[in-house]
Formats: sequence, structure tokens, C-alpha cells
Amino acid sequence: MTTFRTLMFVPGNQEKRIEKARTVPADALILDLEDSVPETEKGTARNIVSASIQKLASEGLDIFVRVNSLSTPHCTIDIKAVVKKGLKGICLPKSESANDIHKAEAMIAEVEREIGIGEGSIGILALVETPKGIINAYQIAAASQRIIGITFGAEDFSLEMGVNRTKEGYEIEYPRMAIAVACHAASVQAVDCVFTDVKDNEGLEAETKRIKQLGFQGKLVIHPDQVNPVNQIFTPSPEEIDHARKIVESFEKAVAQGSASVSVDGKMVDSPVAARAKNLIVLAKLITKKSEQIIK
Repeated sequence: MTTFRTLMFVPGNQEKRIEKARTVPADALILDLEDSVPETEKGTARNIVSASIQKLASEGLDIFVRVNSLSTPHCTIDIKAVVKKGLKGICLPKSESANDIHKAEAMIAEVEREIGIGEGSIGILALVETPKGIINAYQIAAASQRIIGITFGAEDFSLEMGVNRTKEGYEIEYPRMAIAVACHAASVQAVDCVFTDVKDNEGLEAETKRIKQLGFQGKLVIHPDQVNPVNQIFTPSPEEIDHARKIVESFEKAVAQGSASVSVDGKMVDSPVAARAKNLIVLAKLITKKSEQIIK
């Protein structure tokens, strides 16, 4: 089981930003070769990112690279340059179908064989950001064992729909729900879109709490200041963990006595409630382990 509360984008053509990102407590970094890199800087960014992956990974960081989309001449070159030992996965923009995932998977596998790392070592984080991608979200999520999760690209989705992004986010409620449901159906991680106003911490926290309730397990971020607030919201509190343990212990005792439910603090606990409590305890352990790796 993998959990990424925060995945921070870092422009691939800016070495100083990449170096600084080493000290940010994001669960993963996404070194970007796509939208944040001008066309004239694509080659430079590719070289910088390729040279940075193993060093960052050796420090215990989980590294993804957002390559350019399959429709561009850059994608194949990007994948050949960045698939190497230490890379956690490729972030594939404009993912619209299972076939897109299969194409990327074939390119990744070819490089894995060429450089002698285990086939299947490199994961895929599918970036769904078009109406077609939303319609095919489950097929994308279930397309390959390499799929780590789906991330939502709200800006491009809004562009294709011809609507403006609003703070309330009504216009992206449906695609968010579609992605969350698809990811849970396929047992992969659901990662929400970026919050573009880096100075609005209250807005960021409110949005993160809302999408957590929709079933998202993590969020894309674009600034170091966004990392801690998002991490905190996706991290179970000590009180929540203690309550979850109480639920599990009470339910297991009830089952041992022949009952399928029990009352805990005045609320009924049955099998689904107990299972959620167990999942929360497992999540807390994973987050603690991940946080210790980041600190190291």
C-alpha cells in the first residue's frame, strides 16, 4: 500500500528549485518537464531532471517525473531520459484511455530492459484532465499494475469544458467524484488537483478537507508553504487513532462473544465501521514510516 498526502511540482529547468525541494517535507516530488517548462527549455529541463533523479532518490525521496504528453514529440525522448533506477514513476499528462497507459507502459518497459532494471519497477501516475479522461477514469485506473494512482488536472479540464474555475469548485465536483470512485474501485490512490492561490491558506485547508470527504487520499501542491497544511489534514490525529483502536478492540471482543455489532461511545459499530477504523490505523502507520524517511 502506498500513500502520498502531498506531491509537489518542481519545474525541471530550475536547478535551484530542485535543490531546495530536497528540504521540503512533501511525500513525493514531481519534477516537471511539461507545463512549467517553456518549449525552448525542454531539452535543458530533461538533462537537469535526468541528472537529479538518482541523487534525490538516494536521499530517500520518492521522485516522479511529469513527462510531456503522448501527443507530443517529447514524450518518447522524456521517458528514455528519465526512466532509471531510483525513479518512483512517470506522471503521464492528458491520460484519456487505457490505451494511453498501455503505450506509456510499453515505452517504459523497453527502457527498463535496456538499462537492466526489473521490468515493472517504474510506476505510472495518470494525470486525468479532459472530459474523455473523466469518462474513462476507471479504465485508466485499472489499465495496468503499474498504476499508482490518478491525479486530477482541473485547469485543463475547465479549459476544455469552457468554464472558469471558481473558489467554490462547483464546476469540478463531478470529475472529482468520478476520479475518487474510479480509484477506489481499482484500489489505487486518488490525488486531487493543485490549489493555485498560494497565499490563501484558509482556502487551501477548506478545499483539502472537502476533497478528503470525497475519498481523495492526497493532493498536488505547487509551493512549499502548502505542504504542511495538506499533510496535517491527511494525517490521522492521535485522538482519531486512539478512537479507532478502541473501536477495533471493542468490535473484536463483541465478535468473540458472538455479536456482530457493539456500541462505542453511544454509536453502533458493525463490520464496515470496524474495517474503516482498521484502515485508519494502517494509514497512520504508513504515514509515520514515510515521515521518518523524509526526516532522514
